[in-house]
Amino acid sequence: MDAMSIAGGTPVGETVDHYVIYEDGTAGHMRLTEGVEPVLSRSGRFVSAEEYGQRLDELNVASAEYVARLQAQDEERTRTDYLELRRTGVRHESASRMSGYTGPAVEPAQEGQS
Repeated sequence: MDAMSIAGGTPVGETVDHYVIYEDGTAGHMRLTEGVEPVLSRSGRFVSAEEYGQRLDELNVASAEYVARLQAQDEERTRTDYLELRRTGVRHESASRMSGYTGPAVEPAQEGQS
């Protein structure tokens, strides 16, 4: 396919991908015009596409684990709040709404707690 040209414009060269892993463990990808020297905005090192991909996979796993921990903590907090409200005699619907608990109705006695 022919390259599109714009009147008065200068053709741009091919692009080259550069991959970086920064000192803090984050990863970066730069796409620059061929011949342009990449400059890092902070300390890091250039790596291969494969090493970059591996680091992205590691970061995605760590992120998913972190989100799962946050969700579990949130579920525990809302369930605890819900049970405390139920212990005071608040109906399931109201206790659910106030606590954010979305599980089935639970009687505090079923939990084995006093």
